[in-house]
Amino acid sequence: MEEIKTEGYKDHRNIDQPPQHQNQQPGVEADMEPRPQYIDPDYRAGSKLEGKVALITGGDSGIGRAIAVHFAAEGASVVINYLGDQEEEDAEKTLDLVKDYGGDGIALKGDISQEDVCQFLVKKTVEEYGQVDIIVNNAAQQFPQESIEDITQIQLERTFSTNIFSMFYIVKAALPLLKEGSRIINTASVTAYKGNSALLDYSATKGAIVSFTRSLAEQLADRNITVNSVAPGPIWTPLIPATFPPDKVAEFGHQVPMKRPGQPSEVAPAYVFLASNDASYISGQVIHPNGGTVVNG
Repeated sequence: MEEIKTEGYKDHRNIDQPPQHQNQQPGVEADMEPRPQYIDPDYRAGSKLEGKVALITGGDSGIGRAIAVHFAAEGASVVINYLGDQEEEDAEKTLDLVKDYGGDGIALKGDISQEDVCQFLVKKTVEEYGQVDIIVNNAAQQFPQESIEDITQIQLERTFSTNIFSMFYIVKAALPLLKEGSRIINTASVTAYKGNSALLDYSATKGAIVSFTRSLAEQLADRNITVNSVAPGPIWTPLIPATFPPDKVAEFGHQVPMKRPGQPSEVAPAYVFLASNDASYISGQVIHPNGGTVVNG
């Protein structure tokens, strides 16, 4: 099997991140130091997704980029969604990586908090590739507030619209096109189980995603469409410096048993597993790549 290379990226798992900050979410991967690792140089693909087509929201950077690269390495074509002009450079870089790893892909800009955008993403995916087999609902935003009293109606609606309403919109649009054996994979979070006092609305959406996953899995079981979630712990992505002040960024991830943040390369293989035939008898479940934090559920 041909060796997979990572374009000079080092193994950042044991490298601390210096203080840094970005002014706008969801953040830009090219401005991070160190840049996240999107695939481990020891990863060995096995054509697990040959001939499949995946739609990945938030696919331009972070966990989304890692998913796109891994899916491409496994033989899938990918459609990545990104929010706006600020993320365009990251999206183009991800498409270059997808091609480097033997896949084909397109990038579509749009705010998934809007239902018509979600419908557009599904429509363009099918127009480009003739099918859609895997839905990865991955994009999210978070806005720290010290008190519930500081969470405005505008922030609350924005967080829920992006993080959970979009999943309803995309699945509704894609469902008539999904065939038996299709996969839906949602990105939850360890905060769904542990909570986070500074991320109250974000944590609430992630809890909703877990319930959405379990309920939709039951609803689609007779169609042999599986629905699962991945609930990452602290992962080094652009959302981190775009969310927290520099001192918090430097400490990010050090509180988990492994004493470090995870890399997107350590999360994406869970999505490969859930998207592949290896997970054909798994639905309504959650995988927890979180650095050793034990959670219930």
